[in-house]
Amino acid sequence: MNEAVLLAGSVILICILISRFLEKIPVPSMLIFIVLGMFFGEDGVFRIAFNDYEFADDICLVALIFIMFYGGFGTNLKVARPVLKRSVVLSTVGVAGTAGAVALFTRFFLQVPWLESMLIGSVVSSTDAASVFSILRNNKLALKYHTDSLLEVESGSNDPMSYMLTTVTLALMAGEKPSIPLLLLQQILLGVLGGAAVGAVTVWLLRQSLLGSKQNRTVLLFASMLLAYALPSVLGGNGYLSVYLCGIWLGNTPITQKRYLVHFFDVLTDVSQVIVFFLLGLLVTPTELPEVLLPAVFVMLFLTLVARPAVTAALLLPFKAPWQQIGLVSWAGLRGASSIVFAIAAVLSGIQTRYNLYNLVFCVVLLSIAVQGSLLPKVAGRLCMIDHNGDVAKTFSDYQEESSIDFIKVHIDAACPWCGCTLHQVSLPPELMVTMIVRGEHTIVPDGGTRLLAGDLLVLAARAFEDRENLSLHEISVERGSRWAECALSDISLQDGRLVVLVKRGAETMIPTGRTVLKAGDILVLAESVAQQKEN
Repeated sequence: MNEAVLLAGSVILICILISRFLEKIPVPSMLIFIVLGMFFGEDGVFRIAFNDYEFADDICLVALIFIMFYGGFGTNLKVARPVLKRSVVLSTVGVAGTAGAVALFTRFFLQVPWLESMLIGSVVSSTDAASVFSILRNNKLALKYHTDSLLEVESGSNDPMSYMLTTVTLALMAGEKPSIPLLLLQQILLGVLGGAAVGAVTVWLLRQSLLGSKQNRTVLLFASMLLAYALPSVLGGNGYLSVYLCGIWLGNTPITQKRYLVHFFDVLTDVSQVIVFFLLGLLVTPTELPEVLLPAVFVMLFLTLVARPAVTAALLLPFKAPWQQIGLVSWAGLRGASSIVFAIAAVLSGIQTRYNLYNLVFCVVLLSIAVQGSLLPKVAGRLCMIDHNGDVAKTFSDYQEESSIDFIKVHIDAACPWCGCTLHQVSLPPELMVTMIVRGEHTIVPDGGTRLLAGDLLVLAARAFEDRENLSLHEISVERGSRWAECALSDISLQDGRLVVLVKRGAETMIPTGRTVLKAGDILVLAESVAQQKEN
C-alpha cells in the first residue's frame, strides 16, 4: 500500500509539473498520461508489473462516475437547446448504429464470430467526453452552428448506451437468453428515474437552511453523485445514465455558491482523468500489442472514416445540418477511457475471445486520441467551422458564474468626501454601481437622489476580475523589529508591480492608504502581477 500511495503521489505531481507544457503542444494530454503509464509499466523504465484487472476496474468505475457527473453538471442546456434533439439522437441511435457497423466490419473483414464482433462494436461505440472537453477548452474552440454544444452533450451522454449494448452482448455470450427490449427498458427507466429523483431531492436539500457551510454543500453533492449511480445500479438500472442526468439536473438549477462547487468538481474530474489514463497505460503490456495492432488499425480506420461519418450523416441530414458540421462531428468522435473500462468489464466476465479484447480496444483508443484528437483543431479550421467571435465557455453551465458580478463594501464616515452627497453627485466609473445602502437596521435600494450619510455602509457591484492567472496574492508578516514597523506605507519602497491591498491587525482588517502606519504583528496582503514577476 505504501508503494501504491508513493506511485500515485509521484504521478499526480509529474502531471501537475508538465501541465503547462501540455497546453502548448497539439497532442491531447490524455495521450501523454497513457504513455506515462506505459513508461512506468512492466515494459517501461520502472518495470512495475501490474495486471490486476479487478482493482483497475474498481478505480476506473469510480473515476468514470466523477467524469460522467461533471459532464452533466457542466452542460448548459440553455445554450445546447437548439441542438439538443440531434445530440440525443447521436448519443442513442448513433451509438447503436456505430456498434452495428463495426460489428459487420469485424465479422466479415476480420472473420471474428458474430457475438464477439458485436462485443467489439459495443465497447468502442461511444465517444469520450473527457477528451472532447479537454480539446475544446484547451484550444478555446468555439464552433459554428452550436457544434461545440452538440459535441459536449453527445460525448457526455453516449456512454450509457454503449454500456447497455456491452451488457446485453456479454449476457448473450454467457449463454443467457435475456429479453433484450425488457432489459433495455429496465436500464433506461431506472436510470432516468434514479437521476431525476436524486437530483430533485438534492436541490430541495440545497435550498433548505440545514446544511450551513459551503463545505457541507459540496459533501452533499458528492454523496448525491455516488447515490445517483449506486441506487439504479443495485436495482438493475443504468447507473451511468442516472449519474449523468443527476449532474444535468443540478448543473442547470440555480444554486448559490455554484462557482465553488464547479471548481471542486473540476479538480476532482481532472485528477480522475489523470488516474484513469495512467492506470490504463500501466495495465497494458506493450510487448503484447503487436499481436492486435493490425486489427486495431483496421477497426480504427473503419470507425473513423466509414462508420462514424455514415451514421452521423444519416442522422444529421434530416435536421438539415450543414455538411461542414457533419464532417466535423464525424471527425470529433474520439474513443477514450470509457471504451477501455467496458473492455475491462468484458475481460472480468471470463468470456473467451479470439483477440485480447483489452489490448485491441487499448490500441483503438490510443490511435483515435493520437490521430483524431491531435488533428481536431486543424480539421475544424479546414472546414471553416471555428467561430472566432464565439466563446466555448458558454457551453458550460458555470459560464454565467465565471463572468458574474462581485460585491464590495465601503463605509462612509464624516471625513469621507462622499458624505452628504447624493449618488448623482458622486463620480463613479460607469461599470461600478451602488446596489444597496445599509443604514442602521434599515436597508435602502438607492437611486440618484439618495443622500449618503455618515455611518452608511455601501454595497457596490462591479464585474469580477477574470484573468486570475496573471495576478497572485500572498501574505507578509511584519515582525517585531522589522524595518517596516511604525512606518507609513508611503515611506516603504516596494518593487514595481506589487501593492499592499489589505492589512490584517488582530481581528481587524483594513484597506490601507499611503498614510496607514504599519505595526508589529500586522499581516500584509500583497497583490503581485505574474507578468511582472517573470520580467524580474
